[in-house]
Amino acid sequence: MSATDPYVVAVAPNVHAFVQPDGGWCLNNAGFVGDGRESLLVDTAATERRAGLLRAAVLDAGLALPRTIVSTHHHGDHTYGNGVFRPEARIVGHENCRTEQLAAGRQLHLIWPQTDFGEVEILPPDLTYGDRLTLYVGEIEVRVVHPGPAHTTGDSIVHLPEQGVVFTGDLIFHGGTPFLPMGSLAGSLRALDLLRSLDAHTVVPGHGRITDPSAYDATERYLRWVGELAAEGHAKGATPLETARAAELGEFAAWQEGERLVANLHRAYAELDGLPEGHPLDAAAVFGDMAAMNGGMPVACHA
Repeated sequence: MSATDPYVVAVAPNVHAFVQPDGGWCLNNAGFVGDGRESLLVDTAATERRAGLLRAAVLDAGLALPRTIVSTHHHGDHTYGNGVFRPEARIVGHENCRTEQLAAGRQLHLIWPQTDFGEVEILPPDLTYGDRLTLYVGEIEVRVVHPGPAHTTGDSIVHLPEQGVVFTGDLIFHGGTPFLPMGSLAGSLRALDLLRSLDAHTVVPGHGRITDPSAYDATERYLRWVGELAAEGHAKGATPLETARAAELGEFAAWQEGERLVANLHRAYAELDGLPEGHPLDAAAVFGDMAAMNGGMPVACHA
């Protein structure tokens, strides 16, 4: 068994998390809810092979193949596997998720051309919502909530109130560095307040091990630290890369993908410049600076 092989955790009756260690680039988490008659899937995976493992996990748990997929956001590591669940499943997501996914296309192929993603069809949500949506899978109530711009502008939180479970998507990276260039620093802080208000005791993050609400506190400390760094660097006229290179990571040094700091500073600088939350950034500059943080080596997809 490989160290990156996924595993399934039953987090509540009829609720499972599909965890892909070690949660690094392209190794996201997913989830499935339901029974032998009906099921719902939260996200898919970055490759056709890994989505196939998720499909097998659903069947091994005795569930029917999902009739609904909820995409927590548009990124390919959470959506490239959607086609593995067609034609049975419709796809649900925020209206911005659909727009962003269509605009992104096969974006991961451009970033990581050596990765074998398999057969990938870009399948955005065909049922969209604006603020909140409630679905029922048998007797299980599934609340889908848009937090506003945060990780992206089209994020969805999937909350199971009776089970005390929340699937956060990439609002939370447990043991990993948040990633904000397509969303908002201020909005990510607001999203944490929303997550806390749900009062869920089991937190399934977008990446990393299953956790609890303490992950919100750690994420908030990081985001506020990024805001402080940005304010200081911006006032000095330092670039995001210069500010990132001079930073002492402290408690965040052990988090994966530390190079995301410079990407997050790009977003924080944009907000300090008065640009709207979620305003598009120069992706080449952001990823170029992350590569520079890695000593000139590109970031790696681990799927």
